[in-house]
Amino acid sequence: DKSSECREKLPLCSSISSPYLLLIKMVKFLKPGKVVILLSGRYAGKKAVIVKNHDDGTSTRGYGHALVCGLAKEPRKVTKRSNAKVQARRSSVKTFIKVVNYNHIMPTRYTLDVDLKGVITPETNESSSKKLDANKEAKKLFEEKFKSGKNRWFFTKLRF
Repeated sequence: DKSSECREKLPLCSSISSPYLLLIKMVKFLKPGKVVILLSGRYAGKKAVIVKNHDDGTSTRGYGHALVCGLAKEPRKVTKRSNAKVQARRSSVKTFIKVVNYNHIMPTRYTLDVDLKGVITPETNESSSKKLDANKEAKKLFEEKFKSGKNRWFFTKLRF
């Protein structure tokens, strides 16, 4: 009987009556486009979007990690009475690009449909000039997304 074999091998599954329940596989939910919150470092408490994920790690980083692009500075509140220059300055964002260990990010239920794959590649982290250019492109994309009015939660500051 398969269930008795299971109970002998794994003492924790003695309450499980069917051996088929043990075949549950972990679902990969940290995918590109998923909004996460960084938990440690300079950008702790900031929201970011996963650009590329490495669940099993790479040769240089043996742990699960993700390349993220996030908001270092969120857009501020804009009133109708303020002039166009003030509105433009207050609705601007500042971005960052970072490789983060899975242990230091908290996934949210939100996703953001921004095409950052063409802008940010794993090679952008290698040189500062590439990173600067990628940050500028990401800033443009995020500001476009903000002005469209969708994904409002992503562009608000976390209150904690």
